[in-house]
Amino acid sequence: MKYNVDEDRLRRLNEAYQKMKEEIGHVIIGQADTVDKVLTGIFSQGHCLLIGVPGLAKTLLVNTVARVLGISFSRIQFTPDLMPSDIIGTEILDESRKFRFIKGPVFANIILADEINRTPPKTQSALLEAMQEKAVTVAGTTYKLEAPFFVLATQNPIEQEGTYPLPEAQLDRFMFNILLDYPSLSEEIKIVEYTTGTGLPEPNKVLSASEILDYQQFIRTLPVTPALYEYAVKLSRSSRPESADAHPWARKYITWGAGPRASQYLVLGAKCHGALNGRPSPVMEDLKAVAHAVLRHRIVRNYKAEAEGITVDDIIAELLKA
Repeated sequence: MKYNVDEDRLRRLNEAYQKMKEEIGHVIIGQADTVDKVLTGIFSQGHCLLIGVPGLAKTLLVNTVARVLGISFSRIQFTPDLMPSDIIGTEILDESRKFRFIKGPVFANIILADEINRTPPKTQSALLEAMQEKAVTVAGTTYKLEAPFFVLATQNPIEQEGTYPLPEAQLDRFMFNILLDYPSLSEEIKIVEYTTGTGLPEPNKVLSASEILDYQQFIRTLPVTPALYEYAVKLSRSSRPESADAHPWARKYITWGAGPRASQYLVLGAKCHGALNGRPSPVMEDLKAVAHAVLRHRIVRNYKAEAEGITVDDIIAELLKA
């Protein structure tokens, strides 16, 4: 099928994507799928939740991505005593006895929200409002955040005490839930070799903020076949145990399933994944490539699934088969 797509723009996006992966690969060893999902999230105008044990270079990854994209980076360490003003900023009384707003670390293009579940819901909501509205309000004044704006939040799966888990409604604001695994033997040897030497190489800048914004809008204009729209919606509906379209595993293992936002992110993620790989319109493989990351935090297992050792990824794999 022939599509009316700016082929030259598509080619430049694909070349930039390959160059970005190459530059990031000079600093980050392995984690190819994580890098792919983070870049897909950025160009889809979505946010990512990263789940992984300490020491897997999450901070280094986000810092490196920011350098390659030529945009600003800010890291916020979430702790139990963190206040909303520590994120968005606060008003102070200056020398002329006038109130002046001092911007917080949220005023950057890429935000690393480290261990977001370590802080109480009141402070969590300060960041989540910025994610949704792309703006913050202080003392009745609204301050727009600079575009592009992207949040990568991390959670540590092995530390449970002193955490405040994100409610499902707040989790739904993240486009992707990305699982980080340990590196392979060869990758870990290379990591140790690089990090105990004279220092990591400096990545080169590939894009600018204006180019990122242009490509974000371009990706949204790409055409999608009716069959892919239908597949995305049916996949989401099949995860809802009370739906007439529910998969047998949904009725058996799921408390509640993915909402309409999952269908939106499935299509948008598929469009972006296809475009980054040089395709003018997404194919089924593009949607399946992002399905686990989109659905993982939108499906809640029941006790039967936990008792039988059925993971959310197992359920998603079964839904995709159908």
